Amino acid sequence: MIEFVTPGILLRRLLADPGLETAGAVILDEVHERGLETDLLLGMLIEVRELREDLTLVAMSATLDAPRFAALIGGAGEGTSGKHDGGGPAPVVDCPSALHPLTVDWAAAAGPRLDGRGVTRAFLDHVADTAASSYTDTLAADPDIHALVFLPGAWEVSYVASRLRARLAARARDVEVLELHGQASPAEQDRAVSGREPGGSPRIIVSTALAESSLTVPGVRLVIDAGLSRELRRDAGRGMSGLVTVSCSRASAEQRAGRAARQGPGRVVRCYEHKAYGAAPAHPTPEIAAADLTGAALVLACWGSPGGRGSHFRTPAPRRDGRCH
Repeated sequence: MIEFVTPGILLRRLLADPGLETAGAVILDEVHERGLETDLLLGMLIEVRELREDLTLVAMSATLDAPRFAALIGGAGEGTSGKHDGGGPAPVVDCPSALHPLTVDWAAAAGPRLDGRGVTRAFLDHVADTAASSYTDTLAADPDIHALVFLPGAWEVSYVASRLRARLAARARDVEVLELHGQASPAEQDRAVSGREPGGSPRIIVSTALAESSLTVPGVRLVIDAGLSRELRRDAGRGMSGLVTVSCSRASAEQRAGRAARQGPGRVVRCYEHKAYGAAPAHPTPEIAAADLTGAALVLACWGSPGGRGSHFRTPAPRRDGRCH
């Protein structure tokens, strides 16, 4: 039996059954996203493997920092049946996908993307204009191509989608504009990620990072990327965490661009300057380094590692006076 569970469900299962006796293997997907629960799981599962040589542990991602993850996982003991014995990094299995040509264009806005209140409306208008003009040009060459627009949040998705509908209607284009984000209903999400019905209109899917990884939207050969993402940060003044809008990492930008070249030659238009891409961090900021760790500290205390002592973390938790805080 294969079970698909969220990181939170698996965390609670580990606390209830520390040996995870009913499982023979655990696969952690999209570990490059560095969510707090996934990082906790990886450290806890490495400890489980120190006691259970029969447990197979796999960390998986398309943009994985493979050598560093292999070294972390390889620190746990293993037997001789293809599992690592702690003498070096864990094996790295590479599964290359079909590589189609990808054209990268840059269409930076005249003004800033962000101000003190978040994403500027002028920049969102620029994204809508860029998407409308780029897709109109693309349809002239191939009427069966769909487009995918990346924005940081649900409000920005709705704003740009409404502007796109108006701009395409003004150009007399019969294009369906769909929204994909966490606040959309399951039916709306399913419609956005499903293929076009026979005889249906071409589509532009305006999405948050939901479409960045783990799924292929059929027919997408054009990506418009705002180059922004929402990441968790801890506000020391308020003593709580919240989402902030920042430039996306280069790994995220590559994930987004790759959506355009999964099924054939594609094109990505990045609505920001090349130098902003070069200055972006290689990978997203790990939540363990930026979020409120109160919940994580309680989980680790229940696990038997108060303060995170003895735990195997890809990024160590911030410490004060030798304790996780």
